[in-house]
Amino acid sequence: MLNLCSLFLFCKGAESIEVAMAAANPRMSSFSRNQSAATSSQYSGLKHGPNGTSFVSSGIPDLDKILGGGFTLGTIVMVMEDAEAPHHMLLLRNFMSQGLVHNQPLLYASPAKDPRAFLGTLPCPILSKEEKSHDRETEKEKGLRIAWQYKKYFGENQQNFESHKEGKHEFCSDFDLRKPLDRHFLVGKRIDCLSLQDSLNLSMFRDRCSSFLAQLPSYDGGISGAGRIAIQSFCAPQCQYSDMGWDMLSFIRSLKSMIRSSNAVAVITFPPSLLSPSFSKRWQHLSDTLISVRAIPEEDKELSKLLTGYQDMVGLLNVHKVARPNTQVNQQ
Repeated sequence: MLNLCSLFLFCKGAESIEVAMAAANPRMSSFSRNQSAATSSQYSGLKHGPNGTSFVSSGIPDLDKILGGGFTLGTIVMVMEDAEAPHHMLLLRNFMSQGLVHNQPLLYASPAKDPRAFLGTLPCPILSKEEKSHDRETEKEKGLRIAWQYKKYFGENQQNFESHKEGKHEFCSDFDLRKPLDRHFLVGKRIDCLSLQDSLNLSMFRDRCSSFLAQLPSYDGGISGAGRIAIQSFCAPQCQYSDMGWDMLSFIRSLKSMIRSSNAVAVITFPPSLLSPSFSKRWQHLSDTLISVRAIPEEDKELSKLLTGYQDMVGLLNVHKVARPNTQVNQQ
């Protein structure tokens, strides 16, 4: 089951998630050229890869590199939670924020009663050097008295910059975990929030996902946009269906089938400790990309000898399986 195992390190006290790669390069199919980097798409937030695949960013630059470009469109990413630490929430927040920055539709499902409140905890992208320098120049211009015949030129430049800023962003942004996402990324965007407590059965949730995906452009070889589905703690005990193991398994199969034919990516986090070993293995098998997170013990002497800056690290992230659609590479 373990095709690839990579180590990532979350660093505390930093503005963004810093990741250190400990294992190697994803394998390439013999039917495609060995491209060192995926070419960028003409659409914001999308990148073309080998074998006709397309990627959206995970919101973490180094994780995108490990995965060969990011999360593959038409796939399901499953994240195994750590029962002792909520590090999986960092992945989910960055994934959701990156999609909103790129103006991509988002469906968020959570066992909380008010899932929309979670949007207020999403991190804000860090401005690039060019944007910071322009902001400083704009502040200086506001303090100057300019003759009326020159004001129109500054207005044109300001409009051009704003349109460029809103319409084009980097494929993967760095996020400031201490600053919430700006309101303009949330207002007027297509964001669907669903409380899993309100879903008496999974058929209602399945219909909600189906209607969300139906509004996205279907995958017919061309891509004009992408959508994101984020499901938090799918088998949490707050959900009324938490003891319906086969129903949850059937839902994941149905969602995977719907995702395959759409321009979307679904990220599902779940605590394996709440599932039986057999169901946990089945869930992992259904995933296209499988990731696990766990907290670092406070005093692990052997690990502290291997890693520099051990005191600043709070968690480990392992990549167990990487999606390889449109290839004949065995995924087992």
